[in-house]
Amino acid sequence: MNKTLITEDFESKTAQEILKWALEKFKDKVALASSFGAEDVVLIDMILKIAKSSMSNIQPLIFTLDTGRLPQETYDLMDKIKEKYKINIEVYFPDAESVEKMVSQYGFNLFYKSVELRQLCCKVRKVEPLNRALKNLDAWICGLRREQSVTRIDIKKVEVDQAHNGILKINPLADWTEQQLWDYIKENDVPYNELHDKGYPSIGCAPCTRAVKRTEDIRAGRWWWEEPQKKECGLHIRK
Repeated sequence: MNKTLITEDFESKTAQEILKWALEKFKDKVALASSFGAEDVVLIDMILKIAKSSMSNIQPLIFTLDTGRLPQETYDLMDKIKEKYKINIEVYFPDAESVEKMVSQYGFNLFYKSVELRQLCCKVRKVEPLNRALKNLDAWICGLRREQSVTRIDIKKVEVDQAHNGILKINPLADWTEQQLWDYIKENDVPYNELHDKGYPSIGCAPCTRAVKRTEDIRAGRWWWEEPQKKECGLHIRK
């Protein structure tokens, strides 16, 4: 497969078509990365239905990053998802020694002090565990949407992830709207994070996430003290 041309082949395909292709093409070398936001629970529901209906011998790999600072509501949702779908979710934790060293040197709430320290915290708690999760994969599936922020408006449904050794990064919901997400969740009775009902359209670590006003951007509550163009944790850096 020519990875330089692949981005042009999938833009007209539906999310379900892309997920089916990914499972058939990569089998146990592709995984869904879930932070259990609205996009991720939609993808979990989709990919499990696809696997059940057409690929009985394939169990989709699903993993999450537990930063140690997630809201309780996120942990509650993880249990609901596991119970509803009877699935195993692989969990990656940050290196304990690195966390201890960082907190000892910069404090518990270092992320408020500067962009650099916030990025360091994200690197230790998210980026390094993600690198471990992707180490043996040929592709990974994400819930990124172009509508989410100014840093994501040009993402492709399938693209080469140069930040992770050139594996494929699959964004089946790239062209979905917020309305489409919630229509799917309601129509398919998909469990979702209770914080969404409390004004949290985007949910990350508890200290770095707040509710937003109706007039604000959907990611305005993530690292709200920083400028919009800097609001990425390092998981989705495009080189």
